[in-house]
Amino acid sequence: MKKIWIIGAGPGDPDLITVKGLKLLNKADVVMYTDSLVSETLVAEAKESAEIIRTAGMHLEEMVDCIADRVHAGKTVVRLHTGDPAMYGATMEQVALLKQHDISCEVVPGVSSVFASAAAVGAELTIPDLTQTLILTRAEGRTPVPEREKLQALASHHCTIAMFLSATLTKKITKELQAAGWADNTPVAVVQRASWPDQKIVRTKLSELDEAMRVNGIRKHAMILAGWALDPHIHEKEYRSKLYDKTFTHGFRKGVTAND
Repeated sequence: MKKIWIIGAGPGDPDLITVKGLKLLNKADVVMYTDSLVSETLVAEAKESAEIIRTAGMHLEEMVDCIADRVHAGKTVVRLHTGDPAMYGATMEQVALLKQHDISCEVVPGVSSVFASAAAVGAELTIPDLTQTLILTRAEGRTPVPEREKLQALASHHCTIAMFLSATLTKKITKELQAAGWADNTPVAVVQRASWPDQKIVRTKLSELDEAMRVNGIRKHAMILAGWALDPHIHEKEYRSKLYDKTFTHGFRKGVTAND
């Protein structure tokens, strides 16, 4: 069975592709990418003879037919996905149709926008004794979410929540998190176009999220991070990991006791 490579291009900065992904991009005969989301600078790393195909205007079947045509002609095809292909990448649908063409896929992971956003605001999303869980989700808009995954239900865990594809749904987000018992002053960080040259960061609190988004004109390409791990003063507080505690013993180090 012939195959293609689905590569996570990272969140925007062309340097955030993996070494493996870049090597495959350099060798590809055909590079397909969503031109509204993937950096042109990264695509320019393809070899000079490579066929470059922009897919923003294509529907699913059209893309798959295009891939199949090139693969069966003996071409090495790379499909660049924004961020990591495992998150909201429509990867499963492509794989299912490609199998009908007797084509398999190898996925190369990429840096997700959620982690680029956390890096942009200097946040650790899991803080000892505060939160040890990160929920990756989106608010319900035109595309429904399963009943058990409604935002209010997820927010009942009071952990860090990262919301993709939700920039136009901030009123809903605020209402559902408040209904789950979140305080009005819960810290929120919004990162638009994380790692791109025009990246924008907005720090606010839950009750002011919708207005902050409106004032800053953010309606798309934004990651919303919410929870007390986003507190800009978190570094001043006494949350400490056991891993580096001098009294904590683990497989590579014996803890120091008061008598040592």
